[in-house]
Amino acid sequence: MPAAMAGGTGGAGGGGSRALDCRSFWKAGAFESASAPPREFHDALEAGDFDRARVHPKFLHTNATSHKWAFGAIAELLDNAVDEICNGATFIKVDKSVNLKDNSTMLVFQDDGGGMDPEGVRRCMSLGFSTKKSKKTIGQYGNGFKTSTMRLGADAIVFTRANRGSNVTLSIGLLSYTFLRRTMKDDIVVPMLDFKIQDGHIVPLVYGSQGDWDSSLKIILEWSPFSSKEELLQQFKDIVSHGTKDILLRDQDKASGGVTKAQKEIVQQHISHRLRFSLRAYTSILYLKKFENFQIILRGKPVEQIRIADELKFKKLVTYKPQVAHDSQVVSVKVDVGFAKEAPVLGIFGMNVYHKNRLIMPFWKVLQEGSSRGRSVVGVLEANFIEPAHDKQDFERTPLFIRLEAKLRQIILDYWKEKCHLIGYQPVDPQLRSQYKAALKDSGNPGPKSQQKASTSRRTGGHTSNLLPETYDDTEVIGLTANGSGSRVRSFGQAQENSMEPVGLDENSVDIGSEGALDPNIMEKLSEENIGLFTRREELRQRDTQLRQTVGELEQQLAETKKKCAQLADDLRIRKSQQQQQPPYI
Repeated sequence: MPAAMAGGTGGAGGGGSRALDCRSFWKAGAFESASAPPREFHDALEAGDFDRARVHPKFLHTNATSHKWAFGAIAELLDNAVDEICNGATFIKVDKSVNLKDNSTMLVFQDDGGGMDPEGVRRCMSLGFSTKKSKKTIGQYGNGFKTSTMRLGADAIVFTRANRGSNVTLSIGLLSYTFLRRTMKDDIVVPMLDFKIQDGHIVPLVYGSQGDWDSSLKIILEWSPFSSKEELLQQFKDIVSHGTKDILLRDQDKASGGVTKAQKEIVQQHISHRLRFSLRAYTSILYLKKFENFQIILRGKPVEQIRIADELKFKKLVTYKPQVAHDSQVVSVKVDVGFAKEAPVLGIFGMNVYHKNRLIMPFWKVLQEGSSRGRSVVGVLEANFIEPAHDKQDFERTPLFIRLEAKLRQIILDYWKEKCHLIGYQPVDPQLRSQYKAALKDSGNPGPKSQQKASTSRRTGGHTSNLLPETYDDTEVIGLTANGSGSRVRSFGQAQENSMEPVGLDENSVDIGSEGALDPNIMEKLSEENIGLFTRREELRQRDTQLRQTVGELEQQLAETKKKCAQLADDLRIRKSQQQQQPPYI
């Protein structure tokens, strides 16, 4: 059964040409079209009186390359479920399964949203069709499902159940690049099946001919992981009264994020690095606002959402009013900026830019990597006044975006100049610098040698202490919790909290006095202590692994011994029985 075509507005309408309202890339498609084509035009399309453009299956692969990152593709599918919260969705489950036909790995996405009726699932399978015009929904281009599924696997099968009043429908659609290429198709054909609940029974719902329905069933059974119609219908058992379940086939290899240097390994414990290879870490900060009645369940365990702005110290709120179009309303953006809780020990920095509640650019480095200014400064903002790229991992470099980048750079530099002394750096402001030196002198300066050593470390970029997080356990870094997620993310118990804030400094304090004096050796001491704790933790972890292995071996030996004892007891009972049955010797 061919996929339904989506209507659109061309460059000409009626009897004359229509000038484009705007030639800007982002605004070229920002027009309101009719909800449906005229009846005569629709009938003509169905009758085949008009030629139509063909889309070669290779386009699926080309289209999927817009996702350079697998997690970005997964986020697209999560967005679809989040957009269904308004329709009653309470969860999205992400898990893996096994294709029994060839033992390959499959990714499974299941939600309990409103589901899709037969028309809706055809729109989902069509290219570039979207009914999401709300200012609150994340999706808008009608391309996310196709790009994300084809980025993650070669084939995707969708099971969806919709309850529209008294009508309950079940629909199945197969988007299979493998099927299209191996059967030498020159057009994208998407076989679909529809059922309805009638008198408590599932019966086929045929829109075209019975032959088309039977042909779609044959293709789906041949090219999907399921071998019978009964197996297909079994997939609806764990879908409640409504919702959708996606299975992506032929999963890509796991991304590797390993490094060899010990210091870099410690830095990668922080969520700003782990989000690159840990799906649980990435999804924990994927949405700006915490959900009230919705959960992302990864490998059977809910993801704990994290608000990055809550994990900052010495926080400051900056208001930014971007210069958008002249005829638009005045836009005001609030930027939360502050130091990471591990500052100055951990030198991570960057701006986290959200769009419509969705994270687009995590820890965006608007300053040069080697600069000491802006170290440990983290910011959060929601930029709804600019449009994201199609993969929702970046913004198009429009003049508005360039101005935003320059403004965020200035915000970080101004914040650093005002508050860098609160984490142990010499103040940039001359007046604060004199107060800082006076405080060191009154508290007893350890000597110019150690002070020169610390200063040299900053100039050369040898921030040994800045490479160490507050804690090294995978379950808690910078206060951002990421629970274990099966084979992807491991959890090694509850992390202990280590306060890394400079002695005598309160988060609300600005002035430096004698009580807020800083020992220039404090970062060196903290670095040594953290390295020792890290080494000790690794030793304990290895010891724990050895003990667990020993316990497992002993338990196995105990089970074998019990089994042998049971066998010996049985043999002994048999021998005694045989002796009692023998006649006495005369």
